[in-house]
Amino acid sequence: MSSLKRKPLVVVTRRLPDAVETRMRELFDTRLNHDDAPLSQDALAAAIREADVLVPTVTDEIGAGLLAQAGPNLRLIANFGNGVDHIDVAAALERGITVTNTPGVLTEDTADMTMALILAVARRIAEGARIIPDDDWTTGWSPTWMLGRRITGKRLGIVGMGRIGQALARRAKAFGLSIHYHNRRRVPTHIEESLDATYWESLDQMLARVDIVSVNCPHTPATYHLLSARRLKLLKPEAIVVNTARGEVIDENALARLIEGGEISAAGLDVFEQEPAVSPRLVRLARTGKVVLLPHMGSATHESRTDMGEKVIINIKTFMDGHRPPDRILPSML
Repeated sequence: MSSLKRKPLVVVTRRLPDAVETRMRELFDTRLNHDDAPLSQDALAAAIREADVLVPTVTDEIGAGLLAQAGPNLRLIANFGNGVDHIDVAAALERGITVTNTPGVLTEDTADMTMALILAVARRIAEGARIIPDDDWTTGWSPTWMLGRRITGKRLGIVGMGRIGQALARRAKAFGLSIHYHNRRRVPTHIEESLDATYWESLDQMLARVDIVSVNCPHTPATYHLLSARRLKLLKPEAIVVNTARGEVIDENALARLIEGGEISAAGLDVFEQEPAVSPRLVRLARTGKVVLLPHMGSATHESRTDMGEKVIINIKTFMDGHRPPDRILPSML
């Protein structure tokens, strides 16, 4: 690709921060999405027929069927985001198309949001924040009104102890939570010791013993409905479930049903199985204060989105200069 004399045609599927778009225009022949509406499958197909580089986001489904329509110039899919479950990475590689992502830069912001959701659910913050604006605070303070749950001294079970899981564990430890985790592989001893973390090889055994569950693993075929109806039933009735990873990791219908039946206390969700559609059952539960729902805000900071864009640019430029991009994704990594 380094022999190309012209600037590569880079097609960006969604609106990115101004500084990122400006730099892309300086470096590449860049086609931007000024409307910021998700592209249809037909529009995506047209883009990959023309582009040298596609810059998609989580809202773009890039499966094997779409990739079969790729033009001869498409050699790089530089994803704007960490998760690549919306891209058929194996099919891309079979066609000689490299896939990259933007790891690391959203770790701290997503961990912040996860901790915020834990606090919001346990202390009924979202529910309480509506009371004064809705003019419902007519009786004033009462000793038994709006009671939530203390988190200090409780057990937090982290499902997926990667960068975000570890960042969450650091925050949770500072709040006095006891850290438990389940992961494909046990983390190094020095990390466990620094976090006072207890490893559970059996997810089932961990779920039965913790007070709060946080999902921080990627969505892969192996993690689809990892928190199934059977596993959710293992939780204590007073347990809280939080998800800032991917909606597909939890059986949403089962979660809603168990909360409705009082078999799980509450949940805080930033991601959903059918985004942007949200289960009406979850919406009803949110209106009763049993669930806190956020519109996929985990990495939504100016700093995170700018850093993600800079990673995309580095991956494109490195690839176009004939080198291996630093954030290349292989199927074995998923």
